[in-house]
Amino acid sequence: MTPSSALDGDSAAAAEASRKVINRRRRAQGQLASVITAVESGAECRDVVIQLAAVSKALDRAGFTIVSTAMRRCITSPDDPSDPMTVDELEKLFLSLA
Repeated sequence: MTPSSALDGDSAAAAEASRKVINRRRRAQGQLASVITAVESGAECRDVVIQLAAVSKALDRAGFTIVSTAMRRCITSPDDPSDPMTVDELEKLFLSLA
């Protein structure tokens, strides 16, 4: 399952989840650019670590949103042939983010 397929759907909830994931990815991209700039300019270690933690958190939140949306869809439409993931597979994905 790709991140976009986990968020596909006509519901307002899926659209909102997709918007949140995109925003978090963009935020992480900007924060990662800040980390690279900070390292290249010899910034203080504390500042680099704070920015790196922000990147990590933004990516983790995006991943959790993708997996939780897929889990919700799996629960509400367990026989949907367009989403062949089992609950065990979703659980494994969720735990890989922890």
